[in-house]
Amino acid sequence: MKKTIVLLYLLCLGFASCSEDEDPVIIDPTRPTGELSIARSGSFVDQNNAGSTGMAALGTDTQGKEFLQFNSAFNTALATGTVTVFLSTSDTFMADPAAGNPNLLPLGPVRAAGENFFAIPQGQSTSKYSHVILWCGSVGVPFGNARLQ
Repeated sequence: MKKTIVLLYLLCLGFASCSEDEDPVIIDPTRPTGELSIARSGSFVDQNNAGSTGMAALGTDTQGKEFLQFNSAFNTALATGTVTVFLSTSDTFMADPAAGNPNLLPLGPVRAAGENFFAIPQGQSTSKYSHVILWCGSVGVPFGNARLQ
């Protein structure tokens, strides 16, 4: 009898633990948690006929992490595959590698048109940066910029 009860218990436990989750929770560190509270934003100005459109916004999520967001209307020429996003102290890309590029903060490449998020590195202040620059490294030209106000 004891063996039957233990076997029945293990069988019930097996069925309970193998049930499917209806909505698994997926945590994506490249996306904000909850709503993004926007501090500054601006519209992209196209450069070099790259077709850059849409808006960029700096904000903080509900966990206090800062992100740069491109809205769903964002678009630029992505055929080169090397469009990199920078926060900048001006609307002009001015690399200064000898000084560690103090006027630029690289955030990463653009992967697709539409909504994009770029996590700001932890401990990095964005207060001195006034612009977002789309830089095409393969041809060495800007594809657009947005002034953050």
